[in-house]
Amino acid sequence: MWILPLVGYLGSVLGFCFLTLAIASGLYYLSELVEEHTVIAKRLLTRLIYSIIGLQLVLLVVDGLPVILTLLGVGSHVVYLGNMRRFPFVRLTDPLFLTSCVLVLVNHFFWFRHFSGLQQQSYSRLSSMYDQPDIPSFTEIASFFGICVWLIPFALFVSLSASDNVLPTIGSEQPSHLDGGKNKRQGMVKVIVDSVLSAIGEVSRLAGWKKPAEHF
Repeated sequence: MWILPLVGYLGSVLGFCFLTLAIASGLYYLSELVEEHTVIAKRLLTRLIYSIIGLQLVLLVVDGLPVILTLLGVGSHVVYLGNMRRFPFVRLTDPLFLTSCVLVLVNHFFWFRHFSGLQQQSYSRLSSMYDQPDIPSFTEIASFFGICVWLIPFALFVSLSASDNVLPTIGSEQPSHLDGGKNKRQGMVKVIVDSVLSAIGEVSRLAGWKKPAEHF
């Protein structure tokens, strides 16, 4: 078979494109919701951080998760909580914001190594091929990563806003005031999506796929 594999590759590419567009659209909509309901979003994120800290402590006591990694996770969420002081605005040069970005990767690495090592140890102790390893299932591990590792950083990424609707000016100390004193802000997700769409439109125009608009 020669044609069917090509059809499969084409379908995979199209499916990936549609999935990417769907995720981008959802993030764009969530960013708009946060812009319209900043106070509610801040209160919700703050309570969510405290809830996840409590959940990690419960997992430590009940399920016996590693103490060091649990303390790392709790400390990381305390740092995430510090980003709420200027919510929803962010400075990319803020040490607290940079530390949060590093802690996300550190948490993911060490928790992934923990569960990988736990799986290897469990399989090495099996005395028979019929024995079942005593390890967390894929669903449990994925849920732990989604809730305890990635949920708050992802929510902060969607919620934090950039000033002046331009990425290079995110580092400004205070948002600019336009239109009679109203803050002109836009979520980081919206800034990124708008920048990508603008770049695609510019490439299309340069390639001749899109004609420039005619002005009368």
